[in-house]
Amino acid sequence: MPYIHVGEENSGSIELYYEDHGSGKPVVLIHGWPLSGASWERQVPPLLAAGYRVITYDRRGFGQSSRPAGGYDYETFAQDLHHVLTRLDLRETTLIGFSMGGGEVARYLGRHGAERVSRAVFIAAVTPCLLKGTDNPDGVEGAVFDGIRKAIVTDRPAFLSGFLADFYNVDLLGGKRISSQAIQYSWNVAVAASPRGTLDCVSAWGTDFRKDLERIEVPTLVIHGDADRILPIGSTGIRTHQMIRGSHLVVVGGAPHGLIWTHAENVNHELLQFLARQ
Repeated sequence: MPYIHVGEENSGSIELYYEDHGSGKPVVLIHGWPLSGASWERQVPPLLAAGYRVITYDRRGFGQSSRPAGGYDYETFAQDLHHVLTRLDLRETTLIGFSMGGGEVARYLGRHGAERVSRAVFIAAVTPCLLKGTDNPDGVEGAVFDGIRKAIVTDRPAFLSGFLADFYNVDLLGGKRISSQAIQYSWNVAVAASPRGTLDCVSAWGTDFRKDLERIEVPTLVIHGDADRILPIGSTGIRTHQMIRGSHLVVVGGAPHGLIWTHAENVNHELLQFLARQ
């Protein structure tokens, strides 16, 4: 299996698992928490069919990547993405980040610039800043993150089950837009992730990406569902769109957080249209 070396921890290497398929201009898909690159199952085939080179990779601690005890912060995540782009020598790349993956897109462009990147896409992204503060009154109280951390420590498998129910709006969409088997598959992937990484990523959710977003100058697409219970559109998608000059916002009606599965047709249509623009 293909891996990219991104560091060391004591006697072991830290390696990111990736998949690299197709030819043409590269598209890098960056997954959300607590899943893996496999969560792009419904996007990869249409992108390949449209003639793109499609790269997915598993964030450290998740999927088939190494599970180090540290490095679960956006400075490290952006550096890991930099390793992916440079190791594969990708250019004219479109970065597509879902949920927590949107943070990688923002921080990468904010720190490393757009030399290798031609376009960016934020899907149900964690940006611009979730943590409430005096200069960010629309954010989430820190006590909410404390509660999530406590629930993960107490019973991670049970917490993930409840989280995924809201991730997919199962009470409304279960059996219609997502099957019980697909939900179970997501849980299987999530529970197999590093417990330490799963927990530590919660602290990273409070990262402030506002300055990163202001630096983005490449064409940018923002996609968000208006029924997102995990990252409500008013405090995330709309604000992300407002902060990136010239970005295009697509609101998917009735879509939950996990819209890359439940509303894959809508998402794929918008992605292919955006990628086809000159």
